[in-house]
Amino acid sequence: MKAFVLPIVVFSIIALYDVVGQVRKPGVGLNDRVQQLSDLASKKVVLRFNNNKFRDFVKSAPRNYSVVVMFTALAPQRQCMVCRQASDEFAIVANSFRYTSTQQNRLFFAMVDFDEGSDVFQMMKLNTAPVFVHFPAKGKPKPADTMDIQRVGFAAEAIARWINERTDIQIRVLRPPNYSAALSIMLLVLFVGAFLYIRRNNLEFLYNKTMWGVWALLFCFAMTSGQMWNHIRGPPFMHRNQHGQTAYIHGSSQGQFVVETYIIMALNAAVVIGIIFMAEAAKGKGNETKGRKFLAIVGLGLISIFFLLLLSIFKTKTHGYPYSFLFK
Repeated sequence: MKAFVLPIVVFSIIALYDVVGQVRKPGVGLNDRVQQLSDLASKKVVLRFNNNKFRDFVKSAPRNYSVVVMFTALAPQRQCMVCRQASDEFAIVANSFRYTSTQQNRLFFAMVDFDEGSDVFQMMKLNTAPVFVHFPAKGKPKPADTMDIQRVGFAAEAIARWINERTDIQIRVLRPPNYSAALSIMLLVLFVGAFLYIRRNNLEFLYNKTMWGVWALLFCFAMTSGQMWNHIRGPPFMHRNQHGQTAYIHGSSQGQFVVETYIIMALNAAVVIGIIFMAEAAKGKGNETKGRKFLAIVGLGLISIFFLLLLSIFKTKTHGYPYSFLFK
């Protein structure tokens, strides 16, 4: 009987010692994690997380801080130009938060690159980049914690507004000074002034209706194509969907891509050229019948084809619009 009791007692002591050792095993506490994040953020405002750091600082509980993570692919072989633009805007927000907010320990900015944290992408079920996700201090991220960059873009101001909606932390965006615009205006003024000085004895070109008409058309093309929307919202140049296909036209009337504005501008220009051709054909003289017919046919073709393309794009963006012709 003693032969059986002794091994049982020894085994029990070993098991109890093991359990007590596991319970008393020191781990990284909440205060230590916050201190580590603060030390890292003091050196670099956007922290780079790999699989282990993401698990330790983002997925570990409990947390009394929020983390805004940008999932991206910045490696040169990925050729993600949008990722680089979004990364620059994200860094502007992080730097602005450092200099304008007093709640440094409540919010941290991090980045997970696909080539450094592929397991994180699989865990988050992400197959595209860039993606901005807010991980709240308590609980799991909700659908609204993923920023809809297709609708609002990824400009620093848009990211700051989205963070304010999720955390009630206001970030005043401080962009680094950009003197390129002022320099361009100065060069333009100097060029125009020099040109007018050289042509000071012959300023008849200022009364040229064709020149002013061309400038007016260019201005209208820029405004009607959505250039001001691009300037305010800062949308991506184009987008790659889940299957790796490139999208040039946004699928909603609430958003657009930069390349989409250029497409719309070109289509509008083609329609206007067609109208000009038809107007010139109508003003022609009777002895120029062939030339007038040619201009009329070309103008009618331009108007028909490119206006129908505009209609097709409008139908694509406005779901439920029933009309189309030739192009779906």
